[in-house]
Amino acid sequence: MSFNSKASPADIMPLANVMARLRDPETGCPWDIEQDFASIAPYTIEEAYEVADAIERDDMAALRDELGDLLLQVAFHSRMAEQAGHFTLQDVIDGITEKMIRRHPHVFGEGTDRKDGHAQWEAIKAAERAEKEPDQSALAGVAIALPALLRAEKLQKRAARTGFDWPDLGGVIDKIEEELGEVRAAASQAEREEEVGDLLFAVVNLARHLKVDPEVALRIANGKFNKRFRIMETLAGDNFAALSLDEKEGLWQQAKRQLQPPR
Repeated sequence: MSFNSKASPADIMPLANVMARLRDPETGCPWDIEQDFASIAPYTIEEAYEVADAIERDDMAALRDELGDLLLQVAFHSRMAEQAGHFTLQDVIDGITEKMIRRHPHVFGEGTDRKDGHAQWEAIKAAERAEKEPDQSALAGVAIALPALLRAEKLQKRAARTGFDWPDLGGVIDKIEEELGEVRAAASQAEREEEVGDLLFAVVNLARHLKVDPEVALRIANGKFNKRFRIMETLAGDNFAALSLDEKEGLWQQAKRQLQPPR
């Protein structure tokens, strides 16, 4: 199959031109001019989370807007890189296009078995990583800046590919109980911090073995808590903070019942 990776893309040049104008040293926006990669990185992360939030709320209008904001971050970083002589926005687009074609030989290649697509993807990724990464560890390339929950899951998956993994769920649960005991036994704040981290890491391992995305699971739990707590506040009125813990627990149970689906 032939595929023209240089086909006309969506017209992204107006955005690139806006970014170039904003970063113009003489006529641009002072705030945009003074930014650098490090100062913009938190905004990039924030916009990615806002995309996820729009998806969670199934709000397509918001998703369109948030994807635009995220695309602006790509244009912003690319413009700064171009000004420093590193790469351009077009280089970014060409690079990811070529990478997707290269990693999908079962789609863009000739006579390739699509059933082996995932295995091919992983093999090609590993080969690319080995070519450009001096660190040959199985854990190489797992970004340190990832959110801790996501990084824990990725580290565990990489280790599991080498055979370093619990053979069954029993070992994972035993490890959680062991770590919980160590949390109870921790005497200093430093020990508590370390042991709670080990416990969280073990719980992520449990989620992985159950094929549960820990980030999604925790978001669901956060959402439940948010809804229940707001119902508690509504039921209590202005008096919520003054209620006893037993009274608040009663409201919590009432809120849980309100949110339970009808049987």
